[in-house]
Amino acid sequence: MSSSTEAAPAAEIDVRGPRFGAAVTSVVLAAALATGSHWLLEWQALAFAVGAAAGVARSPYGLLFRLLVRPRLGPPQESEHPAPPRFAQAVGLLFTVVALIGYGVGQEWLGMAATACALAAAFLNAVFGYCLGCEMYLLLRRATS
Repeated sequence: MSSSTEAAPAAEIDVRGPRFGAAVTSVVLAAALATGSHWLLEWQALAFAVGAAAGVARSPYGLLFRLLVRPRLGPPQESEHPAPPRFAQAVGLLFTVVALIGYGVGQEWLGMAATACALAAAFLNAVFGYCLGCEMYLLLRRATS
């Protein structure tokens, strides 16, 4: 029997949602890297912040997936716990903030490197379904338990 003070387990999410978000993120970060657009990086940082704070299902790309893409797909074959992708969003936020700081203080190399790292991670998730941030989350959980 569970007590009323215990947190309810988080609902599993469709694995295709975070992969869709990673694909959109890849496009946004590639465009930001190619153009040097700070507003694209700021947008992506905001998207990561919402995903980290509210969960990937409530992020802008998660909402886009749920409203426009998911209804056109069959039922999900796989689901996952939302905590690892949420942690991955926080890692993405960290990299985009470092990129924005780098550009902001005139260290273009830092901005480009941090953007490229975030792009590489998003691309791996979008194309191969390998989420670096999720793997980091699992390693940290194992190391601390």
